[in-house]
Amino acid sequence: MNSSDYYIPATALWICLGVRLPDLRRAWRDPLVRSVCVVIAVGGAGFFFAAPPTIAAVNEVSGIANASSLLVYVIISTFSAACLLLIVHWRGGPPEHVRRVSRRWRLGYLLVITALIVLFALGDAPVERRTDFDTYYASAPFIGEMITLYLVAHMTAALVTTALCWRWALQVHGWLRAGLWILCAGWLLNLSFSSLKLAAVAARWSGRDWDMLSTTFSPFFSALAAPFAIVGFLLPLIGPWAVTTGRTLAVHRRLGPLWRELGRAAPGTSLAAPIPWYASPQVRLTRREAGIQDGLSLVRPQLDDEVRARARSAAEAAGHSSRDALAIGTAAMVRAAALATRQGRTRTPRVPGDTAVPVLRTALADVSRALRTSRFAADPTDPPMSVLSLVEHVGHVPHIKDGEKSPT
Repeated sequence: MNSSDYYIPATALWICLGVRLPDLRRAWRDPLVRSVCVVIAVGGAGFFFAAPPTIAAVNEVSGIANASSLLVYVIISTFSAACLLLIVHWRGGPPEHVRRVSRRWRLGYLLVITALIVLFALGDAPVERRTDFDTYYASAPFIGEMITLYLVAHMTAALVTTALCWRWALQVHGWLRAGLWILCAGWLLNLSFSSLKLAAVAARWSGRDWDMLSTTFSPFFSALAAPFAIVGFLLPLIGPWAVTTGRTLAVHRRLGPLWRELGRAAPGTSLAAPIPWYASPQVRLTRREAGIQDGLSLVRPQLDDEVRARARSAAEAAGHSSRDALAIGTAAMVRAAALATRQGRTRTPRVPGDTAVPVLRTALADVSRALRTSRFAADPTDPPMSVLSLVEHVGHVPHIKDGEKSPT
């Protein structure tokens, strides 16, 4: 693998970490949030320090041949423990059970990491090996045991995590289930990584050369496993948020025509105060809905239920459903009121309180859609009309004067 094959996944993982940091600042006491951030951070570090240029730099700075190999082993063992702890906290259960299981895994991998350091200190690895350390020193005293311990610890984490995710996925649904199946795939790839390395090491014990399994194929599986692991962990967290945000943006967009129509009723008046560019979609939608209500209050004196009734009847005669006809009638009434307000005309309400306007979000969205798309004929023999044409057709608003721009 090229250096970029290590640095690109590391960068991608650290970008994901940057996305999660605000959550960590807000809920740093939450063990689940901490575990997610640790998994992403340590996973990125594993790729970064496993890159050949980084290996050479660490060896040179430390002055110890192959010190970088020990560092990578420690990082990957930490990553294995972090993934196990994340699954434990994620699945939850009785607090005492979660604490007990977490404590056992932490202690177990702390002993593994301590043993790796001790075995490296006892062994002798004087020749720097940047890509084939595992197989080159497979039979070296203490170093061989260190390599085997690291691989067995990694395989254990892969097997246990896959089994936990598999069993849990059969019990849940939705985004969580999808994320767990992706995690299963990622950890099976991780299991392939350590299995291939262990096979190459075992081949060296018997005098055979299967180094390609360790130096070529296993890094490929590791690179594939990283995005699966991260997506699997983040999907259940980001998926619901993405769906909610998408729906919010869709409603915000659908309300656009009604927002613009009411905004043109008083060109010098803003329906809402400016909001910063980084405002969330929820804030933008709330501002737009509040602005629409303010706009409806502005044109309320000009709202005429007779216009709505006549436009609704015309829409029903053209074959529209009751819901669409109601939206079209209300849209015609709102447009007529906006035009009248803009032109400074006044009217006397025929019936007290004849300015009822739907205030539900879905109703407003229907009215907005009618303003943008509705074209129908008031009579089947007539050509299609827009809402503006319908307003003129029912006789409440005179034609636009020559030279005046039509508010479309």
